[in-house]
Amino acid sequence: MGTIAVHEFIALDGVYEDPSWTFEYGFDPKMGETLGAITSQAKAILLGRNTFEMFAPAWSTRTVEDDPGAPFFNDTMKYVVGAREPEVEWANSTRLGAYDPDAIRKLKDEIDGTIYISGSGTLVRALLAAGLVDDLHLFVYPIALGKGERLWSEGVDATKLALTECETYDNGVVHLHYGPAAA
Repeated sequence: MGTIAVHEFIALDGVYEDPSWTFEYGFDPKMGETLGAITSQAKAILLGRNTFEMFAPAWSTRTVEDDPGAPFFNDTMKYVVGAREPEVEWANSTRLGAYDPDAIRKLKDEIDGTIYISGSGTLVRALLAAGLVDDLHLFVYPIALGKGERLWSEGVDATKLALTECETYDNGVVHLHYGPAAA
């Protein structure tokens, strides 16, 4: 049975939208090591349609010489959640259709290993609400943006998590790794 591991870059106030604001902090090499450890366990990638449409043109033409993560993103099987067909194509991709927690449970049953998610905030919120996220990796940047889409929006039910590890990088980013809270 598979597990779902989510990775998000977020601001102190929970904003994850358009993470170009992260660029001014640089990318600490230790962050790359952490992300590499997360993705090295992955047997599949699960993305919301919007994130898929952003990732496909950015990653599909990259090679290992451009970015060491390119083979992972290009060669790994990708599953896309969305009511509409993606407007772009990307090798090794399958559309699951509109969000259906039972389809995600079935995917977890079929994949022996980690199912990796990056971004895809709408999908991640739904998965958290359904209790389908096994590992939540938040890379929290030392900035409160004050506007933008937040990982947890107003009006959602409380989400209880258990901190499993944390680390601080030289650029001020903190990695918080959460799992489900004990019942």
